Amino acid sequence: MSFLSDNVIPGNHGKVFGTNATNNYDLQRIRLKLLSLDGIKEVLINADVFPKEFVIYTSKVVTVKDIEDLVITTGFHAIPKDLFEL
Repeated sequence: MSFLSDNVIPGNHGKVFGTNATNNYDLQRIRLKLLSLDGIKEVLINADVFPKEFVIYTSKVVTVKDIEDLVITTGFHAIPKDLFEL
């Protein structure tokens, strides 16, 4: 693993995660939980794709493990997508 794949770094590109949450209530619950994590400034949900995705934007370096562990407390999973689109 590398620094870029293990962390979400500040910037305007964010990091995309897939999730097994399917309804809007659960997605909003995940969003609010993530916003409580220090360093996360915005979470955008893309409910138009399957599996559902969310993009996390940060103001400082946040580890992917911290994000995954926090989402697990809601009963769902967060799976980081590739760094760049192919």
